[in-house]
Amino acid sequence: MFDLKIINSVIDQLEEERGIPREKTLEAIESSLATAYKKEHGKRGQIIRAKFDINSGKTEFHQVKIVVDESQVKMEDDLPAQAGEEEIPTSEETKTDERVRFNPEHHILVEDAIKIKKNSKIDDELVFPLEDKGDFGRIAAQTAKQIIMQKIREAEKTSVLEEFGQRQGEIVNGTVQRIERGNIFVDFGRATGLLQYDEQIRGEHYKQGERIRAYLYSVEESPRGVFLRLSRSHPKFLEKLFEIETPELANKTVEIKAVAREAGSRSKIAIFSNDEHIDPVGSLVGQRGVRVSTVMSELGGEKIDVIEWSEDLSQFIEDSLSPATVMNVEMIEEEKRAVVDVSPDQQSLAIGKGGQNVRLAAKLTGWKIDIKSAKGENSTEEADPEPKDKEIKS
Repeated sequence: MFDLKIINSVIDQLEEERGIPREKTLEAIESSLATAYKKEHGKRGQIIRAKFDINSGKTEFHQVKIVVDESQVKMEDDLPAQAGEEEIPTSEETKTDERVRFNPEHHILVEDAIKIKKNSKIDDELVFPLEDKGDFGRIAAQTAKQIIMQKIREAEKTSVLEEFGQRQGEIVNGTVQRIERGNIFVDFGRATGLLQYDEQIRGEHYKQGERIRAYLYSVEESPRGVFLRLSRSHPKFLEKLFEIETPELANKTVEIKAVAREAGSRSKIAIFSNDEHIDPVGSLVGQRGVRVSTVMSELGGEKIDVIEWSEDLSQFIEDSLSPATVMNVEMIEEEKRAVVDVSPDQQSLAIGKGGQNVRLAAKLTGWKIDIKSAKGENSTEEADPEPKDKEIKS
């Protein structure tokens, strides 16, 4: 039935190229052979197992019987002999009798099991050799082949899930496979990723075969295989890019406290240092701005404001409105609102084009912010109570 050279080659290839352990493939083969044998020669209720020797190609078949006693099964004496003699059980008997019908192909009574194996106990398995039927015929061979392929697909899916499940929350590199209705499908070899239109950075364009980096925020199992959901607009993508460029982030000397992002346009990132001798802002910006410039290039020139996080909310709100200069911040705790005074020449800078600066500051701090100039002109922006950015569960 099997060409041993071919099957050994397939097993080696699956292990080397797809990461499927050799034992998993052999289990799939044995399971398929047992299923084929039962279909051709088995009886109802039989448990059949196969042992396949990959070196000789020989297969041994065994029947397994479960050791039971009369408290677990209904014997023939407990059942009506004829339809006319059928007794209707009482409601109490129906509730309490959870026994299954005794099947000699599936069960063996403990007293009989002890005669075969002295130390047999209830729920043990007794194994009996079955006759070697040789070739099972064309239908059985086809059944075995289908089950082998199914088991191999399942094993491969498990392997891919384990691999990419460990990489969830990281930046991954792939190749653009195709583009459909603005959605980009990314090839990772063993799995396909989807970069939806609303997860892309506006203004970016990709071509088939082009390399692409993205944030892996979800690993999903589907009937067609493992599916990876990607994002380039997620705030975490910005964080992970900085982690690559900044050793101080990787070793936890400095940490990112908050991120507010409008992908492709502008972002604000609040950073804190756990070492008073290390400048957190300088760590992210880098010498002559090399680190922040590298991240900005990856994001298509997106502007990034790096702000030092402070426990003093008043100071944090003031810094969040950078590059504008703030005169005074009045905190209204019960409304979680801050009234910020700026000079007339700083008002437009504090508000930003289309209100972007104050909007990002509100999102970064989580507070509603009112910008007030000396002339009395006001502008209000509040934090989005339900931000669109996805949260990744650790």
